[in-house]
Amino acid sequence: MSDRTEPKHIIGEHAFSIQLMKKSGVSAMKRPHSHPYYELYYLLDGERVYFMNGSVYTARKGDMMVVNPDDFHSTASSDVPEFERVLVSFSHQFFTEGNPRTGVELPFRESLLIRFTLKEQPFIEHLLRQMLKECREQPLHYVAYVRSLLTELLIHLDRHLHSDQTKKVMIEDRNPMHAKVSEIANYMNEHYAQPLTLEQLARQFYISPSYLSRIFSKLTGFHFKEYLQVVRIREAQKRLAETRDKVQSIAEQTGFEHINHFNKTFKKLTGTSPLRYRKQHSK
Repeated sequence: MSDRTEPKHIIGEHAFSIQLMKKSGVSAMKRPHSHPYYELYYLLDGERVYFMNGSVYTARKGDMMVVNPDDFHSTASSDVPEFERVLVSFSHQFFTEGNPRTGVELPFRESLLIRFTLKEQPFIEHLLRQMLKECREQPLHYVAYVRSLLTELLIHLDRHLHSDQTKKVMIEDRNPMHAKVSEIANYMNEHYAQPLTLEQLARQFYISPSYLSRIFSKLTGFHFKEYLQVVRIREAQKRLAETRDKVQSIAEQTGFEHINHFNKTFKKLTGTSPLRYRKQHSK
């Protein structure tokens, strides 16, 4: 497989984008990230390890990762390093602008993996390739046509999301080590207020600390302490926006022993202070 990365085709400012990428060899995102728009990651060929909201998945040909706004995620190589994917990003406004009510619920109930059957894959790939073609050539009314293609794709996804098939696929098709890291990450998501350490969780989940450190970083893109900090700060952001609790109290509730450490970590990860964040995001 020869490498090929097309330029990202963009409509508006963060309204819609689509990109085709074909790559061989080991590769990974530099850092896990989140963004305020929706993302659809479809694999035309190969495999990718996907980490999202505390769970690790192996995406294969015909799979689509559906990512809601502000959900942390990252991708990395699996044992099959070659892959080809189409990445679609779009805002809520781009989807609804000029569209009658479709009944499609945005955001989706959760970010998750959808596994299309061999029979369905040609239809999904036709929609994606047609979007790419329209964006490359930009004929008359191409933006309206891209929006209609996206709507058709989202209607198809919504039909999947209202069946039990999707969750069953994700649970049954889990690599044992992926399941272990997912279990540990989800434990951290639920017990972030406690004084968690790598050594403690390694003992609790019957795995050596050095191996846990290595495999956690490989599959999630985070070092153990970094992920714990992200979980705690994201919870602090929610409490700052939705409650009137004092900053000192929120720091303690989210597992920080010292307010100075909380303030420093918060600014490092969000780019602003807790008080300023509250002022900007209070409901």
